[in-house]
Amino acid sequence: MDQLPYVLLSVATSVDGCIDDTTPDRLYLSNEADFDRVDQVRADSDAILIGAGTMRTDNPRLIVKSEQRRAERIARGLPAYPLKATITATGDLDPHLKWFHHGGDKVVYTVDAAADRLADQLGDLADVVPVGTQIDLPVLLADLSGRGVRRLMVEGGEQVHTAFLSQGLVDEIHLAIAPLLVGHGPRFLAPARYPWPTTRRMRLAEVRPIGDVVLLRYCPKQDGPA
Repeated sequence: MDQLPYVLLSVATSVDGCIDDTTPDRLYLSNEADFDRVDQVRADSDAILIGAGTMRTDNPRLIVKSEQRRAERIARGLPAYPLKATITATGDLDPHLKWFHHGGDKVVYTVDAAADRLADQLGDLADVVPVGTQIDLPVLLADLSGRGVRRLMVEGGEQVHTAFLSQGLVDEIHLAIAPLLVGHGPRFLAPARYPWPTTRRMRLAEVRPIGDVVLLRYCPKQDGPA
C-alpha cells in the first residue's frame, strides 16, 4: 500500500471551543489575516476535505482564492486548485451546492449502500467512491494516496475532526482561537475515545499571534514535554 497522506486538521474556534453559533448566519471566527493564512495552507495542500454537514450548513466553495497562489501551483506543475473531497454517510448531497461548481476535481466518499444512488444523482460533478458499510477513513486515505495526494487538509466539521483524531490519523493540528465567547453551538470535537491516555501531552510546534487570533500548531503523533 502506498504511504497514506500527511493529514493536517485545520479549525477555528471561539475561546470556549465552539466552531459556530446557533443563528442561521455563518459565524466568522477568523480575521482577514488568518483567512489569508488558511488560503496559503490550502494552496500548499494536494487535497482539501470537509464533511457533508459543513457543506449543507455553510455552503462553501472551498477553493484557493488567491489568483497568485493558483498561478504558483500551475507553475509547479499542479492543478490550479487542490482536489476537493467530502464524506457523507447518508448520500444526502444537493448537487446545487457551491462546492460542486467551483474549483477543480472533486471526490465524494460514501457508504457502499448509497454509492450507486449518489453517483446517479451527481453525474459528472464528482467521483463517487464507496468506502465500506460504514465510512472507513484508512480506505479513504488510501484512495486519496492513489490519486497522488501526499498532503491532505481537513477542514471539518465536528464529526469529521473527531473521527480523524480518534482514529489517530492526524499528523498536525492548526487551531486558531478567536477572542469570542459563543456559549452554545457545534464544537471542535465531540466526546470520543482517543488512542492515548488523557495525561499524554502533544508536541506544540508553534504559537503565532495573527491580529487578535492566536494560532496553535500541535503534532498529535508526537509527545510533548512530560
